[in-house]
Amino acid sequence: MQSVQTALWVVALLVFLAIAFDFMNGFHDAANSIATVVSTGVLKPGQAVVFAAAFNLLAIFIFHLSVAATVGKGIVQPGIVDTHVVFGALIGAITWNLLTWYYGIPSSSSHALIGGIVGAVIAKSGAHALISGGIMKTVAFIFVSPLLGFLLGSMMMVLVAWVCRRATPSRVDRWFRRLQLVSAGAYSLGHGGNDAQKTIGIIWMLLIATGYASASDALPPTWTIVSCYLAIAAGTMFGGWRIVKTMGQKITKLKPVGGFCAETGGALTLFLATGLGIPVSTTHTITGAIVGVGSTQRASAVRWGVAGNIVWAWIFTIPASAFVAAIAYWVSLQIF
Repeated sequence: MQSVQTALWVVALLVFLAIAFDFMNGFHDAANSIATVVSTGVLKPGQAVVFAAAFNLLAIFIFHLSVAATVGKGIVQPGIVDTHVVFGALIGAITWNLLTWYYGIPSSSSHALIGGIVGAVIAKSGAHALISGGIMKTVAFIFVSPLLGFLLGSMMMVLVAWVCRRATPSRVDRWFRRLQLVSAGAYSLGHGGNDAQKTIGIIWMLLIATGYASASDALPPTWTIVSCYLAIAAGTMFGGWRIVKTMGQKITKLKPVGGFCAETGGALTLFLATGLGIPVSTTHTITGAIVGVGSTQRASAVRWGVAGNIVWAWIFTIPASAFVAAIAYWVSLQIF
């Protein structure tokens, strides 16, 4: 009886840790949803976080749980995951998130989580325990999502410039201050839809491993879905102000028309990835879109040094979080 109660407490602790990670994910990535709309002056910071959080939560009714299924069932071979693996994965991801948040670096919470899972699983059973298809499509989109965001953002900017070529700058600014609310809402919808599902996926993975859910279930328990969407919306409400400045002003100066194009390009990329069940980085996506918008003006409009520092953070995210997760897995074996 005591061992059963202990196991239940461990599962409850890990679920709490996963939901805390989801809150941190929203807190850390709030900048992705609101940086452009704040930096262009369309919304004040307080208004923007409430606006973005509402659309994060609305995503629960829009997207199928394809990303959650990929994380929960498509990354690790059946029978490998246990409480130690999940603990290691979460500690690895949380550590990297805290480090990059402290230094104001827009890194990927998504890839930190995937890196954490990879590191803990390799520490337990080796690389053969990973499902190569799930890992490869996630890694591929490290490059695809910012490139697609870049392409769509720059194409939107060129299209808008052509459509509005005869309009006065003041009229264009006035219209796109309104339209940016639409694009910001769409991007926040995509952010909530893709990011909340990653945490749903790791809780689902934990519940399957501990026998509280079946691998044959089409969906995870409803409480996991609701809890994770509420957590990411709450995290967005509190926001990550250190990163807002980097995303909104340091990469390139944005006007409402540029913010609209960047958010629309980013939102389309997130909708596509979520529909395909691919966990992508909202940070990578919106950064690529912002750079795309800036580069249509002139190459010097983009601060390539800042963008380069962000890319280095992307490169180190998976190996760094995997390394911490492997250590945390070993620590977990000594604790539990």
